[in-house]
Amino acid sequence: MPTSTEAPPPSALNAMFETVLRETVRPLADEVDRTGRFPREGVDALAGAGLLGLLSSPEHGGAGADLREAAGVVERLAGACGSTAMVLLMHYAAVAVVDGHGPQAVRRDIARGRHLSTLAFSEKGSRSHFWASRGTASPEDGETVRLDAEKSWITSAGEADSYVWSSKPLAADGAMSLWLVPADSAGLEVRGDYDGFGLRGNASSPVTAKGVSVPRTALLGADGSGLDAALSLVLPRFLVLGAAFSLGVTEALLDLASAQLRGARLEHLDQSLAEQPLPRQQYARLRLRADAVRAFLDDTLTALATGRADAQLRVLQVKALAGESAAEVGDGVMRLCGGSAFRRELGVERRFRDALAARVMAPTTEALYDFCGRAGLGLPLFEEGR
Repeated sequence: MPTSTEAPPPSALNAMFETVLRETVRPLADEVDRTGRFPREGVDALAGAGLLGLLSSPEHGGAGADLREAAGVVERLAGACGSTAMVLLMHYAAVAVVDGHGPQAVRRDIARGRHLSTLAFSEKGSRSHFWASRGTASPEDGETVRLDAEKSWITSAGEADSYVWSSKPLAADGAMSLWLVPADSAGLEVRGDYDGFGLRGNASSPVTAKGVSVPRTALLGADGSGLDAALSLVLPRFLVLGAAFSLGVTEALLDLASAQLRGARLEHLDQSLAEQPLPRQQYARLRLRADAVRAFLDDTLTALATGRADAQLRVLQVKALAGESAAEVGDGVMRLCGGSAFRRELGVERRFRDALAARVMAPTTEALYDFCGRAGLGLPLFEEGR
């Protein structure tokens, strides 16, 4: 792990990232998917290369990069190993709150690659409606608070160093409060290993809190202000990086399709599949979907950076567009590559499975469509819990 208080210059950081991709993430991606194990080597390599602190302040030893740079990192990782990319994405989303409200020591550890965090929003009782926390926070004494909840599908469960944890407010009005909960807190239980369809190494499992005691200083921001922090800090970062994730998987699928069309031949015609009109047209339609997502993601990042009036709407739209496009391109590439796509060694079926994750990760595509409709019609995004 890096120990310097100064982040490497951008050129060095980029070179180290390329090395991590080439030497660690890509070689282990198939094994991570096949066995479903957490990509610890890749995460540690990213930490050592300064990527856990990519968005952290330089005064704490972070790189001080912007969201566009983080999106590029997540995109490249997703094309190589979806599980590793999702772990980093959720870390970046959690860090958005920690950097704003967390303890200085934890912020320094994150910036220097010594601390992995993740979000713990989704719950058994409210499912993908993350804004309607059912978990509770209750005072124990003047110094500590008791947390109880049944969290579901926490990425890096049992592997992260901390959880950005949502609960009902302790005493104030508001939809929820946020807490920084150490992953080794007594009373936390990871309930089973993740054995899923896609993103098989991202350690997404339910976590139960039974009488977890945390200091009142673990509160991230004011009591009852958690939804505001989620909307202003977490959601924009999560949705934009989620779109970058989907784009990375989409590009990897198209690269594999291109190689297959160029390499597979119809011997009786002495032609490659790429020389056939129908496969070319099918590929072109899929390529167009990917290019449209890239243009939309670029515009979303520009809208955020310049404070454009439509920035919020773009943020809500971009994950829905990118996620649905990834799923459609995945299905199209499976058809385009035929029986070869079903073989693990080609790499298409792994990316196809990973491409479907965005549809069901909160906010789901259906929820985002509703949010976009509300935003376009001048209605509040959330009525529940407000």
